[in-house]
Amino acid sequence: MTDQKLKPAPLAYQNEPFLNSPDGRIFRLLAEYSEPLSRFRREQIQDTVVFFGSARVDNPTSAARQLTDARGKGASSSFPHPSKEMKRAEAAIDMARYYDDARQLARMLTEWSTQIPAKRHRFVVTTGGGPGIMEAANLGAHEAGGKTIGLNINLPFEQNPNPYITPSLNFEFHYFFMRKFWFAYLAKGLVIFPGGFGTLDELFEILTLAQTEKLAKKIVVVIYGSPYWKKILNFEAMVDAGTISAKDLELFKMSDSPEESFEFLKEGLTRYHLAPQQARRAGESAVPEIAKTLP
Repeated sequence: MTDQKLKPAPLAYQNEPFLNSPDGRIFRLLAEYSEPLSRFRREQIQDTVVFFGSARVDNPTSAARQLTDARGKGASSSFPHPSKEMKRAEAAIDMARYYDDARQLARMLTEWSTQIPAKRHRFVVTTGGGPGIMEAANLGAHEAGGKTIGLNINLPFEQNPNPYITPSLNFEFHYFFMRKFWFAYLAKGLVIFPGGFGTLDELFEILTLAQTEKLAKKIVVVIYGSPYWKKILNFEAMVDAGTISAKDLELFKMSDSPEESFEFLKEGLTRYHLAPQQARRAGESAVPEIAKTLP
């Protein structure tokens, strides 16, 4: 027998060693579903337009500075050929135009969407929350005075939240597939700017879901920057080889200007997601009168 008293055990939901263990994984997964859901409801987010693209695209000012620095180093070098640093700096200048285009498109889209009469926020610009194209899109939406979402994730590099995300809509995920779920679940539009593995991953995931009719909604897809993408992807070769059908090319639009992209998004979002709701509301408004005649 002992007179010593045991300390109260921690409550299961406050037991950090358990929650961080393999046995607690199911609760961590549920948290990455339930916590964002509660915030989206609180912030009255109905749906989104997701912008994907490289985290490594510099804004024009930064790219110009990088080129100036590279030229300065090149002028003091005895090597007759451009250095790798110079080539990267020149490529950064070429890619920087996509930063400006993403910023402009996000601003145009947000200016339009915030004028839509609705109880909840429609077609909110959403990104992966990091730098590059993601920062540009969040910046454009911020400049237009709208809410804008960042779905960030823990990565060993690149992925710190940019300052233009609406603070209450700044998310941090551990699990890639839960982050992917929130990208796809609320999205009514998708804009794919030049990017790398992650951008290709998200593009083909959505195109595959649309091709196989696993989406309960129509997602309007823009692939932006044909000079880049036509070097990376050859959709026509897939059609010629019979691995996709010619009709699958209708799942997206290739575009090279913010204005053209905006008009395509506006038309598609209106046709598939605004006009049907307006028609339903018109029908619902007549229901009480019709109901009076029913036995």
